[in-house]
Amino acid sequence: MILLIIFSAVAGILGMGLGGLLSAILLKKPSENMICWLLSFAAGVMVSIVCFGLVPETLELASPIVCLLGLALGIITIMALNRVVDRITETKEDKLKLHHTHEELYHESQIIKDPSKMLRSGILMLIAIALHNVPEGIAIGAGGSYNFSLGVLLAIMIALHNIPEGMAIAAPLLMGGVNRGKVVFLTAFAGATTLIGGLIGIAIGNISDLAVALSLSSAGGAMLYIVFGEIIPQSIILTKNRAASIVTLFGIIVGLIVTQI
Repeated sequence: MILLIIFSAVAGILGMGLGGLLSAILLKKPSENMICWLLSFAAGVMVSIVCFGLVPETLELASPIVCLLGLALGIITIMALNRVVDRITETKEDKLKLHHTHEELYHESQIIKDPSKMLRSGILMLIAIALHNVPEGIAIGAGGSYNFSLGVLLAIMIALHNIPEGMAIAAPLLMGGVNRGKVVFLTAFAGATTLIGGLIGIAIGNISDLAVALSLSSAGGAMLYIVFGEIIPQSIILTKNRAASIVTLFGIIVGLIVTQI
């Protein structure tokens, strides 16, 4: 149990903090293509983890109906969290706007050219990603409670996924005038919610097999929504070509290999 808590903390805090540190070292906005490819690769790995790790483990513990309910619950939860974030961060002026483009619809993919708005963009992304890290932590805690190796694998993959997200958060904060030390601290702090999710997952994992199955499948649903509802649309916006799709497919293959080792 202590090891699972440590792995949850490392996946979130170290992964996000390392991304923030990389952006701070670069001293400028990281290449959009670089962030896009890193996120796309991580997205592919996450799809493999869900399809070849979380879902099969869920089906060993419960029926397909339970698995489907858990996936739906995870998707709905993240959609609701996104809605809450949008409500909290939007201004009166934003409330009057319609979402005419993908940039306006996906709060994490806002491409803001005005430097004066960079700080708000960074804070918005900080809140959104911090919320997204909770179900990832639940997956580590619950998965590790059932199968320790699965928990470790999830922690490693989520840590890799958090590095480009940390870079994405840090870039607008740096351009908004926040000093490098604070940027690294804030990105690492955003990853701390993974530890909270890990504790919840461990608690759920000690209840029953049904509880573990629901937590694994709901974490899987949350991860799938993040991939197909946010990361892939971001990648399409930034690259406007097929490179992101190819990198995502490569990530799926790598994830498949890793999950079968």
